[in-house]
Amino acid sequence: MDKKLLYLFLCLSAACGTNEKKSPNVFFAGEIVNPTSTHIVLFKGDKVVDSALLDEHNRFSFSFDTISQGLYYFNHDPEEQYVYLQEGDSLMMRLNTVEFDESLIFSGKGEAINNFLLDLFLASEEEAPLINSFYALEANEFVRNLDSLQKTKFDFLKDLEAENGISESERNIANASIIYSYNTYKEMYPFKHKRVSHDGKMEKLPANFYDYRKEIDFNNKELTYLRPYYGFMLNHIQNLSFMDCSLDCQTESSTIKSQLHFNEHKLHLIDSLIGEKDLKDNLFRYTAYNYLLQVRDSEENSLRFIDEFHQLSKNNRHIKEIDALYKGILGIQPNKIIPDISVADSMGNAVSLRDIAKGRKTVFYFWSGTDRRHFEDINRQVKRLSKERPEYHYVGISIKTSETLWKQLVEVSKLDKKNQFWVGNFDEFTNAMVINKPNKCIITDDTLIVDAFSDIYTSF
Repeated sequence: MDKKLLYLFLCLSAACGTNEKKSPNVFFAGEIVNPTSTHIVLFKGDKVVDSALLDEHNRFSFSFDTISQGLYYFNHDPEEQYVYLQEGDSLMMRLNTVEFDESLIFSGKGEAINNFLLDLFLASEEEAPLINSFYALEANEFVRNLDSLQKTKFDFLKDLEAENGISESERNIANASIIYSYNTYKEMYPFKHKRVSHDGKMEKLPANFYDYRKEIDFNNKELTYLRPYYGFMLNHIQNLSFMDCSLDCQTESSTIKSQLHFNEHKLHLIDSLIGEKDLKDNLFRYTAYNYLLQVRDSEENSLRFIDEFHQLSKNNRHIKEIDALYKGILGIQPNKIIPDISVADSMGNAVSLRDIAKGRKTVFYFWSGTDRRHFEDINRQVKRLSKERPEYHYVGISIKTSETLWKQLVEVSKLDKKNQFWVGNFDEFTNAMVINKPNKCIITDDTLIVDAFSDIYTSF
């Protein structure tokens, strides 16, 4: 179908205002104002469903003969957001990347549930300061305040059902978004309250405080990629691990026994509680990433953790990724020689990182042409550091960028070509150098690593 005709069809469908879904076809289209990427990618879970290039008017469209109903998300680098799709939908969206979530609006068949989920997301962000103030309250008062906020969301959902009519699946997603959002705050309460209370001690909670846990569904595939549900599971596992460990484990402790011991607890709880495979795999993955990247324990402890991970999660679909992360972290420990990986210079020559770092103090920083805002900000910061900390040699490495775009950005931005390099094999490079944060930088002295997990904004 011609794109102009498709957009006309969608607009007419939206204007009709009927909730009746006569066709199994699904249309999802829209416009991106101030795009930060050339395309938009649609995901179901962590699998790509389809991608679409923006046209000359920054519009995109997807068309499916049939589709599995449920929660999807679309990515427009570096942002992403939900979209709920089911057969018969003809959904339009429009957003401005300057205020990505705040400007997003849906129209057409399927708009009701999507705008409701978006409103819940924005309300959660707006309520955060208020809820933070609740943590100073005693437990019963804290729950009363939360329940009041939760009730307003359920009232809005009732209005939505009365005015638009929604499917059972849509209702389940909306209900779960509300329930698990507020139950997450309850999971966090004992720890947050301890920080703001005068004595700084964990207080005894009312006997019924955790009654909501009786209703937890650990085996709901439909909710696996719903942010409030997944966020709740993370906090629930954290809470149970802490409480179980502090009560039952007879080992000395400063921060709840030891980080290794605590994270082993998490692995065992995930294994025993979670039934849905994707959710279990994702929680195992999160625990491994959090331990390996945040704790950065001794090599001996890290090996013990990885062995435990393999024993409990033999068929985890993320296992190759976790093993690559573990191997990468071992290779960039302090006082180790920087990995012998090649990057390309402006003439297309392969140059080893070791040759670049040899004989001087070097700061390697990273940027992507798909995120122009980050590119401009980070190079502005490097320009400032070059004046304030001239003892370092600053080297920019472009990742996840086409070679053509990399050369254009270096040229247009008047960056020093001698200090700018490009990576073609993104996966190999990021695995070896563990590029886990956009502002990460690696500091070397000669070819020896000083700190492979520095931050270009906070480490100097």
